[in-house]
Amino acid sequence: MADLTLYHIAPSRSSVALWMLEEIGEPYDIHLLSMKKGTNREPAYLAVNPMGKAPALRHRDVVITEVAAICTYLADAFPNAGLNIPLDDPQRGVYLKWLFFGPGALEWAVMDRAMPRAGESRREALGYGDFDTTMDVVAKAVTPGPFLMGDKFTAADVVIGSTLRWGTMFKMIPERKEFTDYIARFVDRPAAKRAQAKDEELAKV
Repeated sequence: MADLTLYHIAPSRSSVALWMLEEIGEPYDIHLLSMKKGTNREPAYLAVNPMGKAPALRHRDVVITEVAAICTYLADAFPNAGLNIPLDDPQRGVYLKWLFFGPGALEWAVMDRAMPRAGESRREALGYGDFDTTMDVVAKAVTPGPFLMGDKFTAADVVIGSTLRWGTMFKMIPERKEFTDYIARFVDRPAAKRAQAKDEELAKV
């Protein structure tokens, strides 16, 4: 049994954590869950993550939930993979900003655009402000690139890149050149390809 276990629904947000695990290159096990069968709501999994959502990551005796937290944890726990910005690097703050911006602003902007609320929310009531500003901020961050932290590919690219790729694939994010160029720079990474292939096989189970 590996020290790392991913509680995974294929495909879902936990596909981001699957990609991150492939990037760090450490052995891991997968505990497959199913929303259709409701296994993510059974007591055994609720004991792992009371939210009943995937992913959750067990590293020995520690359980981490939330995609960005898992990616941050893995990057720091396995620094030899080169996917983090060290604590003593001044750019650590910028790196953390993008890790939190993914689920805190980018994902919500996309979901609110895809599934509008009954009444329009005031800009100041939304954590991300407005959709267009959010898209402009991300577009500027990935230009000229190649990655969010310059030449260094990090866990922040896994988090932000996954959302941009998924959003453009389903036409929920505009196919701006800044985004398509950025996606093209990581889509052929061996770890990304391995994770996608695993997800496709697991989705058949």
